[in-house]
Amino acid sequence: MERIKILFLMFVLLISGFAFADGNNSQSQEFTAQQILKNVDEVINAPKDQEITVEMILIDKKGDEKVRKVKIWQKGSDKRMVKFLSPADVKGLAFLNLPNDMMYLYLPAFRKIRRIASHVKNTNFAGTDFTYDDIASTNYSEIYDAKLLKSNDQSKEQLYELELAPKEGIKKEYSKLIMAVRKDNFYPVKIEFYSKEGKLVKVMENSKIEKEGKYWIAKQALMHDLDKEHKTKMIILEIKFDQNLGDELFSKRYLKRR
Repeated sequence: MERIKILFLMFVLLISGFAFADGNNSQSQEFTAQQILKNVDEVINAPKDQEITVEMILIDKKGDEKVRKVKIWQKGSDKRMVKFLSPADVKGLAFLNLPNDMMYLYLPAFRKIRRIASHVKNTNFAGTDFTYDDIASTNYSEIYDAKLLKSNDQSKEQLYELELAPKEGIKKEYSKLIMAVRKDNFYPVKIEFYSKEGKLVKVMENSKIEKEGKYWIAKQALMHDLDKEHKTKMIILEIKFDQNLGDELFSKRYLKRR
C-alpha cells in the first residue's frame, strides 16, 4: 500500500513538473492586456541602442515607386534620430525625437532646425505614410490602455489581439489602435489605426520577424494609407545593436551633420 502511495506521488510530481516547464512558455501563461502590451514594449525596445540602415520605398496607387535610403539611430525607448541619405532631393533631411514629446526637423535646403508643434505631429513625414508621431520612439503601455479582444490559438501564428485607447489626458490623432501580437515572442505583427470617427484609416504590417543575436526585429514593415491608396515599405539593410551611442548624437547639433 505504501509503495502504491509513493508511486502515485511520483506520478503527480512528474505531471506537475511538465506543467511548470510548459508554463514558462508565454503561450501557456495568463496575461492581462496591459501586461501583454508592456511585454511588447520590452521586446521592441530591448536593445540599449540601435543603428539601422533602411531602404524606404514609397508606392503610389498606380504602383509607381520612389526609393530612399534612411539611417535610424535609437537609444533606449525615448531617443530616436532619422536621417535621409539619398536621393539628393531629400539628403540631409533629419528628424529628432527626444523625451517629453520633443520633436525637431532639420531642413537642409534652408539650413534650419524647426521644432515640430503639437498640431503638426499628426501630419505625414517627408512624403511617407508615417506621421511624425508614428515614427517617434514609443512605449505603448505608457500611452495606451489595453483591452484583450481575443486570443487566437487556431491560426498558424498564435496571436493576441489588443484594442488600445489613449490614456486619459493623452491626445492622439487616432481614437484607437488594434494590435495583433505574437504569443511566442510578443512582437507586434499588425497594427490598425482608426480615426476619431472610428474609421480604419491605416494599417501597418511587420514581416520577416527574426532574431538578430538576442533581439527580435522585423526586417520589413509596410504602412498602408487606405484613404490615399499609398504605401510606404521599409526594408532593413543593416542593423547594429548596443554600440554605446552617446547622448550627444541625439541633439539638435547632430541633426545638421551629414
